[in-house]
Amino acid sequence: MPGTLTERIISDHLVAGEMQPGEEIAIRIDQTLTQDATGTMAYLQFETLRLDRVRTELSVSYVDHNTLQTGFENADDHRYLQSAAARYGVHFSRPGNGICHQVHLERFGVPGKTLLGSDSHTSTAGGLGMLAIGAGGLDVAAAMAGEPFHLDMPAVVGVRLDGRLTGWASAKDVILELLRRLSVKGGVGKVFEYFGPGVSTLSVPERATITNMGAELGATSSIFPSDHVTRHFLLAQHREEAWSEQEADEGAKYDEVIHLDLGAIRPLVAMPHMPDNVVPVGELVGLPVDQVCVGSCTNSSLKDLMTVAAILRDNTVHPRTSLVVSPGSRQVEEMIARNGALATLLAAGARVLEPACGPCIGMGQSPPSGGTSVRTFNRNFAGRSGTADAGIYLTSPGIAALVALAGEFVDPSQFLEPPPIDLPDVFDVDDRMIIPPPEDGTGVEVLRGPNIRPIPLRDALPEGFDATVLLKLPDNITTDDIMPAGAKVLPLRSNIPAISEFVFSAIDPEFAARAREHAPGVIVAGENYGQGSSREHAALAPMHLGVQAVLAASFARIHRANLVNFGILPLLITPELYEALEQGDVLHAEGVRKAIEANEPITATVERTGEEIELSYDLSERERETVLAGGRLNQIRARRS
Repeated sequence: MPGTLTERIISDHLVAGEMQPGEEIAIRIDQTLTQDATGTMAYLQFETLRLDRVRTELSVSYVDHNTLQTGFENADDHRYLQSAAARYGVHFSRPGNGICHQVHLERFGVPGKTLLGSDSHTSTAGGLGMLAIGAGGLDVAAAMAGEPFHLDMPAVVGVRLDGRLTGWASAKDVILELLRRLSVKGGVGKVFEYFGPGVSTLSVPERATITNMGAELGATSSIFPSDHVTRHFLLAQHREEAWSEQEADEGAKYDEVIHLDLGAIRPLVAMPHMPDNVVPVGELVGLPVDQVCVGSCTNSSLKDLMTVAAILRDNTVHPRTSLVVSPGSRQVEEMIARNGALATLLAAGARVLEPACGPCIGMGQSPPSGGTSVRTFNRNFAGRSGTADAGIYLTSPGIAALVALAGEFVDPSQFLEPPPIDLPDVFDVDDRMIIPPPEDGTGVEVLRGPNIRPIPLRDALPEGFDATVLLKLPDNITTDDIMPAGAKVLPLRSNIPAISEFVFSAIDPEFAARAREHAPGVIVAGENYGQGSSREHAALAPMHLGVQAVLAASFARIHRANLVNFGILPLLITPELYEALEQGDVLHAEGVRKAIEANEPITATVERTGEEIELSYDLSERERETVLAGGRLNQIRARRS
C-alpha cells in the first residue's frame, strides 16, 4: 500500500507494535536534543542507568532557556551539562550559540531521521523532513540509552497547500489559520503532513515556523517533504551530504485531508490567552501596544529579522512602544551584524538580546502591568510573560514591525507590499560554539553544584489509598499553570524539593502546603489537562508532593506520558463526575493494584456523599506495568540491574 511520509519513516524505525491509529508502537530514535530547562534532569536520569556513552547516532545538549545568571544556579547547571556531555558522548551547544530548534535545523537535522527532544517544539525539525517529536526528559534519557520511544500510532492528517502567500501574509498566518479552525485540542493523536504544489513556495525556515507551532495544536508532530528547497537550505548550510529526498508515496491515503489555499491566507493574530483565539489583524486596528518582541524558536530566522529591519529602516520605534529582538542563533546574529540589518535595528530603537529563548519563557522583558505585548512567539498563556495581567498577542514578524512603528495595531493592507528579502546562497558557518565530545569520556569528571539534588523516586503503586482532592481545575490547564517558568522558578529545575513549592502557585499559592498536609492527593481537571510545554517537572514536582492521580476529562499527549513515567495515574472522568467532585473531597480506593493488573476500572467511594464512583483509564500493558512499578525509572533500573 502507498504510504504517507510519516508512515514511511515510522515503518523504517518500527521496533514493536502495529501501525494502526491509536495502537501503541515503539520506534528507534536516531537523534536527541535537550535544552537546559529540561536537560539537567534528563542527564541526571541518564546517569542512573550507569552507561558510559549515549547509544544514539547523535545527541546534542543545548543551553538556551536559562541564560539569565542572577545567581549561581544557572551557571552551575551549565557547567554540569557541559561536563556530562563530554562524559557521555554528547555535543554541547554553549550558552549564546542559539535556540535549540533553530540551531538543530541549521547544523544537525537530517531528512528522514527521527528526533526526540525534551521540548515540545522539537517538531520544528519537521520543516526539514524529519519525524521530530517532543517528549519528557525521562523519555529522552531512555532514548539516549538506546531504549525505543513508545507512542500511540498517530493518525496522519494531510494538509494540502495550493497557491502561494501574497501581500503581508506569512507562514505564521498559515499555522494560525489551522489553530483558528481546529483549536489547541485539534491535533491530539495526529501528525500533520504537508503536501501539494504550495509546499515548494515555502522556504525551510517558513516550513519550520509552521511545524513549530503544530505543537500548539496538540499534535504529535508535523512534517514537510524534503525536496529541492530542502536541498538548497542544506547546501547553504554546507551540509548538502545530509540531504535525501523524502516524500509520500504516490497515491498515499491520509486519515483526513485539509485544504489550504495559500493565496487566500490573510494576516492573523492570536489574542489572549490561547494560541487558537485567532482573528484577522484588521479587527484590532487602533489597539495601543506597549511592547513588541521578535524572536523565539518560531520566528527568529535570518529572513525574519531582515524583514523586520527592512520595515524599520530610516524609521524609529513609536515612543510608547518597546521593541525587543532576539536572534535565533549565533549564525543569524553574526550575519545580520555583517549585512547591516543589526545596525538598522539598533538605529530604529530596538533592544537586541542574545540568541536565546528569553522573553518567550518569561526570562526577562516582562511587559508592564496591564500592558499589551505583541510577540512573534508560539504561546500566549496567561502569566507566561512574567506579568500576570498582561495581554499577549501572537503574530508574524512583518506585522510586529508595523505595530512597533505605529505604537498600535494597524491594517497592513494600507501599506505597500512588504519589502523583498534576498537571502545569500551560502550562509556563514562557524561551529566553534558547539563542542563535540571526546572519543573516550570515561575520565571526564561530571561537575555538580549545590543546587543539583538527587532525583526523587516513587514507591511501587500501593494496594489502595485514601486521597484528598487537592484542587479542581477547568479545561486547558497548561504546564505553565502547573509548574511556572520564569527567572524565579526555572533556576530550581535541578532541585525538585525546592521547585515543588511553586506547583500551581499562580492559581493557588497554598497548593504545595496543602498537598504535603493531605498526601496522598489527587487533582481534578477538565479537558486537555497538561497542554503546552514538555517540562516533566509538571509531573515530577506533584509526584514529590504526594499526588497519586490526576482525574481529568482528557490529557495532552506529552504530559500524560510524563504522569505515567513518574507513577501518577492519569484517570478519566465523565462530565457528570467532574461536576460532582469538589475540592476537599476524600476518595477511598481499595484494590487499586489488582484493578490495574487486571486492566479494570478503579472503584472509589466519595466520603462526603457515600457515592461509589468508577475511574477508568486508557493505559497500554506497558504503561500499566510502569505505574505499578512507581515509574519508568524504577522499571529501567530493575531491568538493567
